[in-house]
Amino acid sequence: MDAERIVRDFCAAFARREPRELLGFLAPDALYHNLPLAPVTGHAAIEGVLRAFLAPCTACEFELRAVATSGSTVLTERVDRFTRADGRRIELPVMGAFEVGADGKIHAWRDYFDLATWTRQAG
Repeated sequence: MDAERIVRDFCAAFARREPRELLGFLAPDALYHNLPLAPVTGHAAIEGVLRAFLAPCTACEFELRAVATSGSTVLTERVDRFTRADGRRIELPVMGAFEVGADGKIHAWRDYFDLATWTRQAG
């Protein structure tokens, strides 16, 4: 199991904006904590969050700036870019922490970002 490869593939998959595909990378009881928002657990809850921020977008990209791996934990420094249907572009600096299980699935995903940066751009 290559935890870093799994996380890199997961981040690249955001370009296709397909929540069901993204859920395939996650354990059924995965935790997703998009700090500073409330955490959600499990495929159904995570799918709801993914759909909420991907549905209004015509494009999405997670640019990996740096990746650090220690065992089954992968840390990412990213710029997440979203293009809205109205043409607005959102660029959000994010630090992510992923815990990958022996089953090759992401069991915990925590993203740290500044909510004001998102709100200012998303309007």
